[in-house]
Formats: sequence, structure tokens, C-alpha cells
Amino acid sequence: MTLPTSTMLITGGAGFIGANFVRALLAKDPHANVVVLDSLTYAGNLMNLEGISTERCTFVRGDIRDTSLVCGLLRKHAIRSLVHFAAESHVDRSILGPDLFIETNIVGTHSLLKSARLVWLEEQPGAHRFHHVSTDEVYGSLELRDAPFTESSPVRPSSPYAASKAASDHLVRAYHETFGLDAVITNCTNNYGPYQLPEKLVPLLIVNCLLGERLPVYGDGLHVRDWLHVDDHCNAILLALDRGVAGETYNIGGENERTSLEILRLVVSEIDHAFERDATLTQRYPNCPAAKGKSCAELVAFVRDRPGADRRYALDITKARTELHYN
Repeated sequence: MTLPTSTMLITGGAGFIGANFVRALLAKDPHANVVVLDSLTYAGNLMNLEGISTERCTFVRGDIRDTSLVCGLLRKHAIRSLVHFAAESHVDRSILGPDLFIETNIVGTHSLLKSARLVWLEEQPGAHRFHHVSTDEVYGSLELRDAPFTESSPVRPSSPYAASKAASDHLVRAYHETFGLDAVITNCTNNYGPYQLPEKLVPLLIVNCLLGERLPVYGDGLHVRDWLHVDDHCNAILLALDRGVAGETYNIGGENERTSLEILRLVVSEIDHAFERDATLTQRYPNCPAAKGKSCAELVAFVRDRPGADRRYALDITKARTELHYN
């Protein structure tokens, strides 16, 4: 789909994936400008946008549930495309307190859809696109012998987080089917990369190794996840914005299935070898076992599995390869 050159609204653009996407978009398109709407919860940080020209990136601190604010931004900046990253995304937090996940992920998404419908379909009809970023967790769990999920797989979320994202996916589809909103959904696997919070597995393991703190492993550590670098994810979203068919869903994965223990061993090995190569790390991180000639593997601690933990996630990305030319 070809949109007129305009400013793009990016919700959650100060968060992990959102900030990486802002950088990817501005690097790819020298004519692009963005408005980042972020409420700056614990998951958002303006430092993630450091170094980006304020002439091309306007930051607005606000809540996606504020329809007056969102409508005002769409009108003021003549926005014709919106990429929706803003979400509560930590499974453990959703188990301890689901309410915020319902408010942000469901009510917040609906508020954005209402705003887009009002401005893009009623006030200023024309080419537009609403891109909703979602998760593979909406599909539920796979057994090791099962084929990866496709876009036509049943939706069977296991956690309050996954259920809230599944509900938001349904709302986006409903606004396309009912009102004709040009909307596309991408469901991605586990991301890793720059600006990720240490509540997520890879940065958590790195930070805890360096600080000499325990490396928690849920259950038996054999849960399988597919791992996707955030740069590859951002590239897929750019492709979906350009080539995705309105009303369609695209699975985005890295085809890198690993158990939690495999990821842990990779991180431990990298850090152990880093200390062997660079003696200055010993002074910088004296509490790391590797600073004392030991392995960070001694920090491993098996902990009780979370309720309703899914065994395996994996996505079939054939459709994205075929229709988006994603690879």
C-alpha cells in the first residue's frame, strides 16, 4: 500500500520495540517524520530515543485511552498511518494484576481505533493504515511434535496478558470488517535486542550474571520459544506497512527455537569467555563469578513455574515470506 508522505503516529515509541522501530523508520526513509505517543510507564524511557533529531521526531507524553488527545494528534500532524506498540506485556505482571492489562491493551486499543475511525473515515476520508503489533502468545501452547502456528490457527490464550492481546486483535479485525478501517496485524515471537528491559529473559540473564545474582529458571527450563531480533521485527513491520493487505494478519518469527536452558547456556558462555578475553571486566563487575575465575553457571536457580505456563511457541512465517517478501 502506498501512503502519501506524512507523519506517522507511533504509540509506545519510547519502549523497547517502539524505539527500535522509530530508528529503523527514520533511517530507511529520509522524508519520514514521527510523533511518538507514550505514557512513560516503567517500560518507556526517553533515553531510548536519545540522538534522534527533534525535527523529525515529536514526543508527546500521554495515554492512548485519551481519544481527544489522539484525535488532536491525527488532525494536527495530518497523520495517515499509525503503528500501535503501546501495551502492558509482562506475563508475570498480568498474573499478579490483570486490570492494567485489560485497560491498556483492550480499552487503549479500542480508543485508538475509535479515534482513527472518526478522523480517517468520517472527517478526512482517504488512504490510511492502522498497524497493530501483537504476539504469538494469543495462539496458546504447542507440543514439541506440533507444527508451528499459522495465521488460521485457533486463538487460545493462556495468560491474562495473552488474552488481552487476543481481544485487541479481534477489535482491530472488527473495525476493518465493520467500518472498513485499513488495518493490518502482525503477531511476533520473542524479541531481543537493544533497549530491552531486564525483566525479559536475555537482558535479565546478562545483568544478573554481571551482578552475581541468581539466574532464575522457570520449571524444568525446557519451555521452547522462537527468538527474533528486534531489527528483523522492525523490518517486517515496515514491509507490512508497505505491502500488507488490509484486514490480514501476518506471523513474524525468527525460526530460532530454543529452550530457556539453551538461552541461559549461550549467555553464560558468552559472559564467561568475555571475562577471559578482557581483563578490565573484572574491575568493572567484581561480583560476577567470571571475575573470580568461575563460571556464571553457578548462579542458576530453578524456581516454581508460573501458573498456566505455555510449553512451546513457534510460528509459521510462510505467509509473511510470500506476501511481504520477509526473510
